[in-house]
Amino acid sequence: MVAFDHIGCGSQWEPPGLTGREFVRRPVTSPSGHGQCPSSTAAGPSDMHESLMLIVVGWLVPSGDGYGFCPGQELEKILMTIAEKAEMADTRGIGTSQVPETTGVETHVARRLVSLVPHEVPCEELIPGKVIFVGAGPGNPDLLTVRAREVLGKTVRAVTDAQVLSSVRDFVAAELPVPEDKLKAAEEEYERLCAEAKEGGARRKPPRPAPPTAAEIIEVDHADPEEIARILAEQLAKGGDVIRLVTGNPLSSDSTLAEITAVSEAGMSFQVVPGMSLPGTVPAFAGIALGSTYTETDVSGEDVDWDQLASAPQPLVLQARAENLATIATELKTRDLPLELPVSVTVNGTTRMQRTYDTTLGALAKLDAELPGPLVVTLGEGVSDREKYSWWENRALYGWRVLVPRAKPQAAAMSARLASHGAIPQEVPTISVEPPRNPAQMERAIKGIVEGRYQWVVLTSVNAVRAVWDMITEFGLDSRSFAGVRIAAVGEKTAAEIRALGITPELLPPRNRQNAQGIVDVFPEYIEELDPVGRVLLPRADIATDVLVDGLVALGWEVDDVVAYRTVRAAPPSADIRDMIKTGGFDAVCFTSSSTVRNLVGIAGKPHPRTIIACIGPMTADTARELGLRVDVMPEIAEVPDLVDALADHVADLRAKGELPPPRKKRRRRKAS
Repeated sequence: MVAFDHIGCGSQWEPPGLTGREFVRRPVTSPSGHGQCPSSTAAGPSDMHESLMLIVVGWLVPSGDGYGFCPGQELEKILMTIAEKAEMADTRGIGTSQVPETTGVETHVARRLVSLVPHEVPCEELIPGKVIFVGAGPGNPDLLTVRAREVLGKTVRAVTDAQVLSSVRDFVAAELPVPEDKLKAAEEEYERLCAEAKEGGARRKPPRPAPPTAAEIIEVDHADPEEIARILAEQLAKGGDVIRLVTGNPLSSDSTLAEITAVSEAGMSFQVVPGMSLPGTVPAFAGIALGSTYTETDVSGEDVDWDQLASAPQPLVLQARAENLATIATELKTRDLPLELPVSVTVNGTTRMQRTYDTTLGALAKLDAELPGPLVVTLGEGVSDREKYSWWENRALYGWRVLVPRAKPQAAAMSARLASHGAIPQEVPTISVEPPRNPAQMERAIKGIVEGRYQWVVLTSVNAVRAVWDMITEFGLDSRSFAGVRIAAVGEKTAAEIRALGITPELLPPRNRQNAQGIVDVFPEYIEELDPVGRVLLPRADIATDVLVDGLVALGWEVDDVVAYRTVRAAPPSADIRDMIKTGGFDAVCFTSSSTVRNLVGIAGKPHPRTIIACIGPMTADTARELGLRVDVMPEIAEVPDLVDALADHVADLRAKGELPPPRKKRRRRKAS
């Protein structure tokens, strides 16, 4: 509650910027304790400043038996505004409609007010919070509502169901800065891991764990509503709001309704942010057309009216768990529903791990499938036509685990493209991009660009563009440095990075030949009469091949081949990832350069023979073959989207021919002796 008391005597002043908020008048006590209106005759200037601190209540919030201050930045701004607006010539002018002339007193008064407000009291410890029940939807983070994302991103504490996926939990406190103590603790923990690895004889640093977030998340699983209410109350006592993150829609779940009741009875304030329900959403992702009339209910509890359910309009959409399937079959069969009634059981609905199993009511109890977590069971009309409307599970790469051996900033586009085809990408950095050991070469090259020593600058990667631009800006220069210099780019991604700097490349190979040889094929021959400057700058990686240099020299150009950056082999991935690579846990791997091939094999070993190998271009494919890998896919155009699309087309073709690789054999665990 924002509260401002009257300033001076007999008038209540509404501070600027807070129009329309609620104001509360509180008794004002002068420093002498007489409860009188302060005046210049009753108190000196110093006493008056103390009185002003009491009069300007600021953020007034309940605290114990009374009220507490919670200043914050807004109050400080208001206090300064009071001084500026009132232009206090003397203390008697405060609170009147007249604005006296300034005498400079206002600056001292404002500073005094700000210094007297108790800044050491954290606001969130005083402001009473509320419980916000947020529906996480059926599982897919893309189905979160805009309001849910907004609330999650601005709240630190959350109590979440165990079934809520990590991709949804990642939204908690996503918009808030990470506390310094968390960052420091994470860095100390990584240093400890590095020290342990060094003591163990490791030659490289271990992978850095995921960075910390501001979120404080507590996971609960089928806890008693009163127990969850107690946990929420404990979190509220820390200040601010608390998220209760539940699957589906809060008001569509009996268990969540019980929690809301317990929270309300405990005297806690609450709000509800609806989410998409499982019964209303999962069938659509399974390709089941429910139509305008259907019946949905939760049968995972004890209070189920089976008579009413058996006679309800079909299709029936039931929230359940694996242990409920036999009960569903028994109860509905005894109420004369036909044994041949079509049934579909969907697990992990709306996610890329979704699986839908088709059966009948008669065989439901004996369904042989792994069914972890919440299920959606659909019976009756619409189930038989599922294949006709299936759109989620029939994508080319659906459910495939695809290895993406790229650094995280560069892997995002490929991962998103793979996900659009239904794949589950696993990013494994194999390369770390670092500056050259000796920057003198690059410094001379940048000086040469400015002085006009080069006719062309050939950029062969996004990393090369960034390396050159970093050096340009380090010298205090900008894109005007390239005036009179012609720019060649190896491909569309590199060209896009160049254009983002306000520079348009003059030369770009055709889309189906965007590689080093492609540049050579379209590069102009040096003609002394036409080209007064016969030098080309080639800033690139330290491990680049000689194809481009040899080709340009053959065309008559003098080439300055400069190391712009180094590609260093990254630390090995976790033991689990290495095991999946070697045993066929990944269905496919996408290589985007020769260095990614070499480095992946170096840090994790060769992919299993069942794994499909996709290479972005001929040079990458040659490297893969040199290392003994079978190359299955290579797009006509050497770009990431084309590589992913070519992989999807290849898999779709194999599926149509019935030639997909056999599934990975599950490894049997040895029994402990």
